Amino acid sequence: MDRIVFVTHNKGKAKAAEKYFEDIEFTTFNYDLDEPRSDDLKEIVTAKVKQAFEIVKTPCIALDTGFFIEALNGFPRAFVNFALDTIGIDGILKLMDGVENRSCKFDECLAFHDGKEIHYFYGTSPGHLATKIKGKDRAEKWSDLWYIFEPNCFTKTLAEMTEQERQDRRAVDGSSSALIEFANWYKANR
Repeated sequence: MDRIVFVTHNKGKAKAAEKYFEDIEFTTFNYDLDEPRSDDLKEIVTAKVKQAFEIVKTPCIALDTGFFIEALNGFPRAFVNFALDTIGIDGILKLMDGVENRSCKFDECLAFHDGKEIHYFYGTSPGHLATKIKGKDRAEKWSDLWYIFEPNCFTKTLAEMTEQERQDRRAVDGSSSALIEFANWYKANR
């Protein structure tokens, strides 16, 4: 049986990833990987997956996600954790108080390291910022941004949606998932 290790300290990301790897031995290794100070998701995930491979010594993946608010010139970009640790989602909403253009998106990059090569997969989720915090905690929540991000074509935040609604939204909102792209590629190429 094939085995892939997802090296992450984010339990929500690990939980969300599980459903894409039914026929593959998929495990997580809880470790907070070092991130270079960069605004380039590919550069960040490359450093993370190289470090992850050195730790687990087996095929592994690492994932990084940026959040881009159009009216704030893309802030916080790849510095999501810093923004959440300093101003939080309340601060982000305060920065957007009275702003009409609430367009934003998640961009993600996943890197798979097989010991010889690194392969990259990308995803994006366009949407808009809610005007207030909405929703509840979910096991697969990987960011507090879920409470204020409404995918395109929806008036619910990710934190308000059921798991089925989050899965089904990709058919209508123009989003893609790096995890799904990787899982499909891996199953076709193993």
